[in-house]
Amino acid sequence: MRKSGTNNGFKLNVISGTYVVMMGWHLPQNQCGGLMGFSIHRESPSENEAFYLKGMKVFPETDPGFPPGSMYETSKQPIQGFQWSDYSAKPGLTYTYTVTALKGTPANLQDFSSVSVVITTESPENGDQDVYFNRGIAASQEYVRRFGDQRPEDVPNDKAFEWLSRGLYEALESYINSCTPGTDELYIAAYEFYYDKVLLLIKNAIDRGVVVKFVYDARKDSPKIKNQEAMVTFGLDTHPFAFERTSPKSYISHNKFIVKVTNGVAKSVWTGGTNFSEGGIYGHSNVAHVVEDEAVAQKFKLYWDALVEKPEKSSTLKQRVEALSPLPVNNLTDGTHVVFSPRKTIDALDWYAQLAKNAQEGLFMTFAFGMNDVFKDVYENGQAPFRVALLDKLTRGFREPADKAAEEQKMQLLRNKKENVFAVGNFVRTHKIDGWLKEKLTTLNFHVRYVHNKFMLIDPLSDSPIVVAGSANFSEASTIKNDENMVVVKGNTRVADMYLGEFMRLHTHHAFRESLAWRKPNDPPRPLGTGNWWQDYFGETPRSIRRQFFARLNE
Repeated sequence: MRKSGTNNGFKLNVISGTYVVMMGWHLPQNQCGGLMGFSIHRESPSENEAFYLKGMKVFPETDPGFPPGSMYETSKQPIQGFQWSDYSAKPGLTYTYTVTALKGTPANLQDFSSVSVVITTESPENGDQDVYFNRGIAASQEYVRRFGDQRPEDVPNDKAFEWLSRGLYEALESYINSCTPGTDELYIAAYEFYYDKVLLLIKNAIDRGVVVKFVYDARKDSPKIKNQEAMVTFGLDTHPFAFERTSPKSYISHNKFIVKVTNGVAKSVWTGGTNFSEGGIYGHSNVAHVVEDEAVAQKFKLYWDALVEKPEKSSTLKQRVEALSPLPVNNLTDGTHVVFSPRKTIDALDWYAQLAKNAQEGLFMTFAFGMNDVFKDVYENGQAPFRVALLDKLTRGFREPADKAAEEQKMQLLRNKKENVFAVGNFVRTHKIDGWLKEKLTTLNFHVRYVHNKFMLIDPLSDSPIVVAGSANFSEASTIKNDENMVVVKGNTRVADMYLGEFMRLHTHHAFRESLAWRKPNDPPRPLGTGNWWQDYFGETPRSIRRQFFARLNE
């Protein structure tokens, strides 16, 4: 949901997902003289709560000297910026947000102008598309506050895993357990297929009489060995409907989807980038996307059939895949479309890139394995004035140092463009910077430690947003070699709002942590300022572009 309000030129634009509420605002430049910052007040009658959101920066003059990791009400230590997000919202609740411009002095802040918006957060299971993001940021201040330096498995009663899951595992559990014997069937395609809790759910479903059929990757030792060991552990290795994908050896069966068939009709599909593994569900950032659409679900079912039939030639599978999910010839229509791999050419990759290049307002993309050249061109020459990227690593792996250095130089040139805002996965490694608590990773993931998502948002705040999401890494291999799936959703503002809120949550988290890596532990703290800090948010600057985008000044 998105709503806005204005008061004498002071505009507040609010976008709510499920657990994230984003706010962007604009105060006319001629009203900014003496501006000390903004407070944000949140009220929810159903929760019987009313309070100011908190930040971590303080004025030196009014610093209460609290211990590291402390938070401060924005009514006393305001936000010096024009965009903020509330990450503590709950799904399906109504909130009133009031943003107030403050002037005066740090010791005597005065309300200058206020604007309020009432908005209701989305419920992930409402509508015909359900979206579940895990926490994806185990190395975070909130994790340290809640669980200290304990590993998730050392926290009693699985409370850390519950917090990290953020409803994703619970939704998967519900999806599988909702099946009725004699009525429902499940068709699963998996890459990492060895998380004991998921396999136990499947085993129990089979024992109840639910027909479950699955195909999983068995091409390379990883994840082949773990997958096969898990099959033996749960007695699924002799299951008559267990199929291994074993060829071609150089490819991977990278799908992570489940089709639910009811009374012989495909009704829904669980897809996204979340592997059926502990690291996938609780470790790096991931999303599960459920599409309750018979036409879409049937295409996934036919795709599953093609994977299981194991054609002798990969070209035969590619031919079937392209016939099953042809690329749109003309303009993309509203609705949900599918793109499956492997394909004969990289036409699908080029098609994604063209969609991205044609973005008019904003482009948001995740990259788990570096940025392909076609998207470097997008971030170099795209039309959107605001182009954002979130990467697990700045570059993909290179054997030669010179090649890595050249790639880093290319990426840095892209980062230097005022339209582009990049963030790379990182975490706080010391107690000694600005009162931030030291963080550490869960060790649930090693290859991809932070950002495993694979999605693209095109003009997400427009009336006709495009969301591209699934298992493919926007790479050549994911297009012409691997088994992959993507859904392309156009015109669904609810889905776009949920994805954008989570993207910005993750991007902001890692952008700040990456910036800390460039600072020395003994650098002095960077407090709130009392000068004209707001001037950089106007004119032809990156911050001005961001202000205009989130405040929706073009409407």
